[in-house]
Amino acid sequence: MSYLTQLLNPLHKRGDFDCGNELLNGYLPHQANQDIQRHLSVCFVIADNNNVVKGYYTLSNSGIIRENIPEALKNKFPKTYKNLPVTLLGRLARDKKFKDERLGETLLLDALKRSFDTSATIGSIAVIVDPIDDKARRFYLKYGFILLPDSKKMFLSMKTIGKLFNL
Repeated sequence: MSYLTQLLNPLHKRGDFDCGNELLNGYLPHQANQDIQRHLSVCFVIADNNNVVKGYYTLSNSGIIRENIPEALKNKFPKTYKNLPVTLLGRLARDKKFKDERLGETLLLDALKRSFDTSATIGSIAVIVDPIDDKARRFYLKYGFILLPDSKKMFLSMKTIGKLFNL
């Protein structure tokens, strides 16, 4: 599958990015390169023809304590696995100037497909997110993410993602 995003690179113009959240705005110009160099996360962007970043997301490997996953899934994994591998969708933001382009949805679907494809070579049972606010939580709920017990994190299984893409 071809993806709609590309890896963040030095040609991307990110200084004027404004999604309305200072933490997410500051990530692109001040922290993204450091995270990439340290192999903490990978940043994917959608940019216009002038390399202006319209939106971005980050992915990294993570783990989740077995006890924190939904009860229906817990028994599908060996009890010897106390920590289960997941993909963390760490940040997802689109510039306010492009709000009518449904970029949030496009970025999310791209991230889910990329995560699903990668799970065939690097084990991952789900994509997890840690929504920054209630608006973000509602966004993820709309796409099938479920709240994890005793956590602010949300969870979407690779099995569900596969069904989303008819895989």
